[in-house]
Amino acid sequence: MAKVKTSFFCQNCGTQYAKWQGQCNACKEWNTIAEEIIQKQEKVAWKSEPTPGNRAPKPLKITEIDSAQEVRMDTTDGELNRVLGGGIVPGSLTLLGGEPGIGKSTLLLQISLKLPYKTLYVSGEESQKQIKMRAERITPNSDNCYILTETKTQNIFKQVEAIQPEIVIIDSIQTLHTDYIESTAGSISQIRETTAELIKFAKETSIPVILIGHITKDGNIAGPKILEHMVDTVLQFEGDRNHVYRILRSLKNRFGSTAELGIYEMLGSGLREVSNPSEILISHKDEEMSGTAIATTMEGMRPLMIEIQSLVSTAVYGTPQRSTTGYNAKRLNMILAVLEKRAGFRLGAKDVFLNVTGGISVDDPAIDLAVVAAILSSNEDIPITKGFCFAGEVGLSGEIRPVNRVDQRIQEAEKLGFNTIFVSKYNKIALKNTGIKIELVAKIEDVASFLFG
Repeated sequence: MAKVKTSFFCQNCGTQYAKWQGQCNACKEWNTIAEEIIQKQEKVAWKSEPTPGNRAPKPLKITEIDSAQEVRMDTTDGELNRVLGGGIVPGSLTLLGGEPGIGKSTLLLQISLKLPYKTLYVSGEESQKQIKMRAERITPNSDNCYILTETKTQNIFKQVEAIQPEIVIIDSIQTLHTDYIESTAGSISQIRETTAELIKFAKETSIPVILIGHITKDGNIAGPKILEHMVDTVLQFEGDRNHVYRILRSLKNRFGSTAELGIYEMLGSGLREVSNPSEILISHKDEEMSGTAIATTMEGMRPLMIEIQSLVSTAVYGTPQRSTTGYNAKRLNMILAVLEKRAGFRLGAKDVFLNVTGGISVDDPAIDLAVVAAILSSNEDIPITKGFCFAGEVGLSGEIRPVNRVDQRIQEAEKLGFNTIFVSKYNKIALKNTGIKIELVAKIEDVASFLFG
C-alpha cells in the first residue's frame, strides 16, 4: 500500500489546493473547499498485464498516418445521429447532461434497447427491476441489452471482460467509485479518476462509452471542469419538464459540428423523434392575429420555421418594459432604436414583449426581419397575411442585410406551404422557377409599406 495523501478540492469548480482556505481563488465561492483522502494502490484498473499488442506507441510522420475515416456506429436514432455528426465513433467518450427528470436515462435506455449492437447498461441509481419496468413501457424486450447495477469500476470492468459488449452506457458518472482513491462517490477526485479509467478503457478497446452526468443548480455539468475537457463529446438535454418537447444540443464534439440540434417529444412510451421541427414551432390557429410573424432560421445544416410573437402596448407605469423570451434583449433594444430613428415609429413610450414559441432560444440574426414585422404588426394591430415569412438581418441604418444559406431557407418555406418570403435584395439567390414568391426588400420602410400599406 502506498503512502496516504490528502488534498483539498473546491467542490464547486474542482480547483486543487495544498491546504484549506475559506474562499476558492478560481470561482470565488466561500466554504466549498473540502479535504479528500487520496490513497493510491499498486494495481491498475484495466488490463494490468501488458500484452504483446500493447506496445508503446512510436511517433509517425503525419503523411504516414492512415487517413481512412473511421466507420461510425448507427444509433438507429436520426436526431441523435445528427447531433453526434453521423453516429457513435468507436473508442469515443460521450457525456450527456441535463436537468433531473428531463429524460436522459430514458433516451439512453431507449437507444440501448433498439441498438443492433451488444450493449451493457450500467446503472448506479436504479435497480434492475426499476429499469425493467421502464424498459417494458418504452419498447419490447431486446436480446442485445444487458443491465448491470454496479458502482465500482473494477467490478464493471470484470463484467465487461465477461460479456464483451460493443457499447457501454454509464448512468451516472457521479455514482461511480474506484479502488484507486478513498473518497466518496461524486467527489472531485473520484469523478476525475473514474473518468480517466473509462477513457483508458475506451481508447484501448475501441468500445465507445456514454456517460450520464448530473448538473448543478446553475445548469452546468456537476464536477470539475476538467470532466468536459477529458471527454470527446458533451451533449446537453434541454427543455421544461412542464412541456413535452426536449432539445438535444452538442456543446463539444471532436468528431462533428456543435451547431446541430435534435428535437424529441416526450410520450408515455418514451421519446419520439421530431423529424419536422416546424410542426411544434409554429402554432396552428383558425384566425389571423396581429403581432405574429414567421421566420426562417438555421440550426447547423437544418432549416427551421419558427414563430415570433410580439405584444406592443402603452406603458402603464411610466417606464416602458422590454421583455424577451428566446431572443437577445440587447438586440431587441437595438431594433427598437432603429425603428424609432430610421423608420419613424414612436415606440419609446410603449411596452414591448417578444416571444419565440416552442421554448427554444435563437441567436440567428436572420430572424431580425420577422421580429420587426411582428412588432409593427402588434403596434398597428394589423395581422400579417397568412403565408408570409421573413429571412433578413437588420442593420443600424435600417437596411436589410443578406443572410447565409438563403436558398435552403427559401426551399424550406416553400416545402411548408408558404407563398411569399421577404429577403434582402442584396442576397444572391441561385434558385430558379420556385413556387414561392420572393420579395426583395432593401429597407425597413419597404417592408412596412408592403405589409401595412
